[in-house]
Amino acid sequence: MSTALLAMSRHLEVRDVLKTIVASARELLDAEYAALGVPDDHGGFAQFVVDGVSEEQWKAIGPLPRQHGILAAMLHGDATERLADVRKDPRFEGWPDAHPDMSDFLGLPIRDGDEVIGALFLANKRCPKPEGGCGFTAADEELLTILAQHAAIALTNARLYERSRELTIAEERSRLAHELHDAVSQKLFSLRLTAQAATALVDRDPARAKAELHQVADLAAEAADELRSAVVELRPAALDEDGLVATLRTQIQVMDRAHSAHVVFDSCGVRALPAAQEEALLRVAQEALHNALRHSGATRVDVVLEKRGERVRLGVTDDGCGFEPGGVRRAGRHLGLVSMRDRASGVGGTLTVESAPGEGTTITMEVPGA
Repeated sequence: MSTALLAMSRHLEVRDVLKTIVASARELLDAEYAALGVPDDHGGFAQFVVDGVSEEQWKAIGPLPRQHGILAAMLHGDATERLADVRKDPRFEGWPDAHPDMSDFLGLPIRDGDEVIGALFLANKRCPKPEGGCGFTAADEELLTILAQHAAIALTNARLYERSRELTIAEERSRLAHELHDAVSQKLFSLRLTAQAATALVDRDPARAKAELHQVADLAAEAADELRSAVVELRPAALDEDGLVATLRTQIQVMDRAHSAHVVFDSCGVRALPAAQEEALLRVAQEALHNALRHSGATRVDVVLEKRGERVRLGVTDDGCGFEPGGVRRAGRHLGLVSMRDRASGVGGTLTVESAPGEGTTITMEVPGA
């Protein structure tokens, strides 16, 4: 029990807390299956985590369950449900064909004050069953009740943490908007006026119009530099709070959901790095991912962050259309390569690009490791 409670307290992300609660409950009570559902406001579940079911089984089972039968009883009541055979309970409404067979059952609501924030249940106690009786005992029920009380605290803290992060992100967005407005809006206003003047002069005084157009180009370059500075100087809040590995993992999970390409992240042996190195690695990963997802037509992008001897290596590999790096430079299109090389060299690192038409692209950045 002590180990289970410590494990729950180590996590701040809601999904990680849910997984830890379920795994801890299953191990603590020696059950074959465990699950925890967090209800939504529409008769379903916002999140549903299982332990003891393989990924293939889970996919075959199909959509998440609805709030009915035994689950509804746990979500809308105070009672613990301890059943010798859940299939014989009058509230049982069946399950999908691929669902594992379950018999004895122990479940209870997870409460935060008067609010039910989840339903935790176990099935198939690994022990000899008494004739017509439940493998789960009164002692098991007491243990699960204690675990559920601490689970409520851990889950509530994780929710508060995520809400705090959302507020931090909103505040940073607001600050970014103000900074961009102050830094760039005046330049853009001047650029517009200068462009209008050039348009008026193009027929009657081409020489002056040409001078005005040069001024337009200069103002545009200055605006771009100020915009870049405003963005670059804002270190992501998540990086300070969670570190590079967790931040990359979270962002890549979002990209994987948002794009048709499958985006995969793997990390090995990388611990905390100096802040400047972490930010440079994150920015290079973001730029490389942007290129791969927007320009390459890739179906899969792999991002790997690993410790190699005394160095840390970031690799972003896609299976897209590829390109000829020298041709890109000659055409004046950098695809962010200049910026990525500047970031790498600015923290004592190196950046290499391997690509060829039809053969995908790999962007590799290495920095001195701690």
